[in-house]
Amino acid sequence: MAKVAVVFHSGYGHTLRLAQAVAEGAGADLVAVDADGNVPEAAWETLNAADAIIMGSPTYMGTVSWQFKKFADASSKQWFSQAWKDKVFAGFTNSATMNGDKHSTLHYLFTLAMQHSGIWVGTGLMPSNSKAAKRDDVNYVGSFAGAMAQSPSDSSADEMSAGDLETGRLFGKRVTEVAARLKA
Repeated sequence: MAKVAVVFHSGYGHTLRLAQAVAEGAGADLVAVDADGNVPEAAWETLNAADAIIMGSPTYMGTVSWQFKKFADASSKQWFSQAWKDKVFAGFTNSATMNGDKHSTLHYLFTLAMQHSGIWVGTGLMPSNSKAAKRDDVNYVGSFAGAMAQSPSDSSADEMSAGDLETGRLFGKRVTEVAARLKA
């Protein structure tokens, strides 16, 4: 079995719910980036020991939150020593609008993973893009690069789409399966 860690920042709880769904599917440890952009010292050990690191951030102003960026900058110690080389990486995000420039956030996470010499895994899920598609269908937002969720700005985290959360769960499961195959 592959060891997986989900490192994420959540400003209003929506990204937390998505992180929990991803972690459930992956059988992963959750590592929360706090409101000041920090993680506990033990979190670095969890990330270093993981076979796969799944990163998540809300999309704010077209990219990751400043708190996640601070975490990413702090990972330069791992980058310098190439401690995360050949780990499996993946990413997810949430924003208030259907597009919300979420792809820019996933590109940022992908670039961070590539700087760490990692191996990126996408969703592996077909989009729900027919006329019959419903908002709670899996991969309704339609992303291949990583899991995307959409939460209206006036909605609570409890009102998130069941389809977005299931997309996250299936995505986490896929990342763990890929990491296990590569580990074997």
